[in-house]
Parts: sequence; C-alpha cells; structure tokens
Amino acid sequence: MVPPDTLLPRLVAIVGERHVLTDPDVRAGYETDWTRRYQGSTPAVVRPASTPEVAAVIELCRELGAAIVPQGGNTGLVGGGVPRNRELVLSLRRLDTISDLDATSGEVTAGAGVTLSALQEAALAHGWNFGVDLASRDSATIGGMVATNAGGIRVLRYGGMRHQLLGIEAILSSGAIVRRLPGLLKDNSGYDLTQLLAGSEGTLAVITAVRLKLIPQQPQRAVALLAVDDIAAALRVVSAVRRALSSLEAAEVFFPEGLELVCRHAGLAPPFSAGHPCYLLLECAGQADESANLADVLASATGIRDSAMAADRPGRERLWAYRERHTEAISAEGIPHKLDVTLPMARLAEFESRVRGAIAAVEPSARPVLFGHAGDGNLHVNILGLDPGDERPDDAVLRLVAGLGGSISAEHGIGIAKMPWLHLTRSAADREAMRAIKSALDPSGILNPGVVIPSG
Repeated sequence: MVPPDTLLPRLVAIVGERHVLTDPDVRAGYETDWTRRYQGSTPAVVRPASTPEVAAVIELCRELGAAIVPQGGNTGLVGGGVPRNRELVLSLRRLDTISDLDATSGEVTAGAGVTLSALQEAALAHGWNFGVDLASRDSATIGGMVATNAGGIRVLRYGGMRHQLLGIEAILSSGAIVRRLPGLLKDNSGYDLTQLLAGSEGTLAVITAVRLKLIPQQPQRAVALLAVDDIAAALRVVSAVRRALSSLEAAEVFFPEGLELVCRHAGLAPPFSAGHPCYLLLECAGQADESANLADVLASATGIRDSAMAADRPGRERLWAYRERHTEAISAEGIPHKLDVTLPMARLAEFESRVRGAIAAVEPSARPVLFGHAGDGNLHVNILGLDPGDERPDDAVLRLVAGLGGSISAEHGIGIAKMPWLHLTRSAADREAMRAIKSALDPSGILNPGVVIPSG
C-alpha cells in the first residue's frame, strides 16, 4: 500500500484540496454499498472534475502502484464499487455535464457522473427520452450504468445500456485517453472498445463520458396491474400482449410476500380486495392512448383473476408503487442478500417454483422475496433474515440457476459478491480469455482489483 503522505499531496495538486476527502465521516458514504452488506475503507476519496484530471489521477496511481476503485452513484448491489483493501476511491460524480444533444438525430453525450434522472429530463426537454429506466434513477450515474451494463424496466423494448451506446471516452490504466466520441451508428473500423468496456465493472478502464442514442417520446401510457394464477400464467399474458402490441414497454412480476412488505412499509392499501398468488404489472407506451387496445388483449387472456388499469399519471404512479417500492421495503427490513439472476424464459416458472424450497432446505428461517422482469427472464431473489456472511442460501440459489441454464448475474454484474460462482456459468476458456483481456489493458492491476476475476 502506498503511504498516504506520498499519495495525498500529489492528488491535491491535481484536483484541489477540497476534492481529496479524508475525513472518516465524509468517506463513510463511499465505503459502504447500497445493500450495506459490503464495506471497506479507503485512505481518501478523490473527486476529479474533468477527463484530464481523471487521466492525471490514474497516471499517478500507476506510477505509485496505488489501486483504484472507480465509483459513480454507489448504487451497486454486488460490492464492486467499494474499497476492499484500502484502495483509493475515484469518484466520478463531478463529471456531470450533458452536451451535444442533437435533437435531429436523437443523440447526446453524457459525463460519467450524470444521473439517470438528469439525462431523462434533458432528453424530454428536447422531445426525446432515454431507453433505460431504473427505480434508482435519482442516484444511479450513467458511467456506473454503462460499467455494469444496467438493464431496468424497459429492456423488453429497448435493451440494456450497451444497446444505447454509440461511443465512449475512457482512461486506460496508463493514463492514456481512449475517445470514440461523438460516435456513429455505423463504425466498423476495428475492435469495438465501446462494447468491450460496457459491463467491465471498472476493471479495464475508467469511463468518463459516453455518446448515447435517445428514443422518441411516448406521451401516452397505459398501466395494468393484474392478479394472476401463477408466474406461468403471467408469462402467457406477457407473450400474448407482446404479439399483439408493439407498444409494450414493461412487464414486471412480484409475489404476495413482496406486496405485503410494500404495503406495510409504504402504508399502501392492497390493490385488490383479496390476495393472489402472483401479480403482473404491464405498461404500454405510444403516441396514442393504448388503454383500449391493452384491455382488448387482456380480455381474451387466461389466468387473470383481477385487474386494475390507469392511463392518467397519478393512477399509473399508484400502480407502479407496488412494484417500484420493493427495494426500499426490503432494505427497511434488514440487510438482504441480493441475487440478480436470469433464466431462459422456458425455465423461469420452474425456477420460481423451486427456489424458495432450495433456500429453506439450507436455512429454514430465511425470508425470500422475489420480484423482477417477466419479459426478459430476470428475477431478483432477495433473502432476508440471514447473517451477512452466510452464503449457503446464495450457493443454493446460484447452483439452481446454473442447473436450469441461466446466468448468475442478469444486470448488476459480478463484483465481489458472485465471483466464487462465476465458474458455474462461464467456462475455463471464458475465464482465461477474460484474464487475458484484463492483463492486456491493465497490466499493473490497479483498476478495481479483485472484481469479476481474482487478482493475480
């Protein structure tokens, strides 16, 4: 470890004294992740305000052999954005400029520290929108979302973050700047570094800005909350709506244990007079009101027990609250184990029917709470009532996922939380290729060491 007396004065010379944070109380917010399950310590948090400053900080760290953990909004759930072994935290929040918004082509450049909500507001002001949306939109930053290839609620229609990318600016471990901005819809001139860095979790380079494509505004929205027989029925409804309506934008599923938790935590009345085994929330968006079309499709669907629909904004937000407030309600109950997984659509119902039993078999007192994205096979398995270090239920869940042909991470990355299970779904050849790429781009091993693949 580099002595602070050697590192800190030179960091101050780059970014200024105000932006090298060493006070323990100030550092604390950067040293613990959103789940509160992963935490560490850092000698300092450095907050550069420009790409040249980021490059200078990284070049200095390479010179001194000081490891770096890049951090955006610190909304990650797998421990990949907090220091584990006294690494320097490189906060990118001050890189918050939105520029070159082209209202003709629907493209924009966003700094790594731009929040998702700020990007959405800027796009809407120019007649566009952004294709990715998350419940953590006010905190999640664009750089972190690209680094983890975030997904969210609109993947069904628009894809995840890598599908929005047209170009990137990033700093290699040498301090050299890679710049593919403003970005082109067609650019076949060699290796696609933009896509390589998407999902790399800060292990290959530090993203400072990205060029993004925007989507047309869809001002008319219709939301339906359905009580259904089970998740198999929910998937049949989603399939029917997808075939009939190209306007389907979100398909979210949750279950009685999550609904009860949300209603109790948020003080909400249950959406229906009786409880049901499974709940499905659908949102369609277009230039015209899709309420009647959605209602027509649902009228012929089977397995629906009850329903509520809204087209006005307050009504839509009321229905969405039952799904979007799951995360805060779960966190209010304690420190959860969060397992973000994806299954082949044909195996999703089987997984949901087996996963609670798999958890109970190793820890009967555990409280699983499931919710997720019914249109892309992604379920979030949250487990309450566990010691933070008890990974037996995690092991049971991830082995079940692998056995059904799924992935141990759908949209939050590997971080440090899932690294021990990477071998379940990525072959030895896969992992060796990943190590080779890491070694080539970060030969000194200073960028987020120990994340995704083991150090050394």
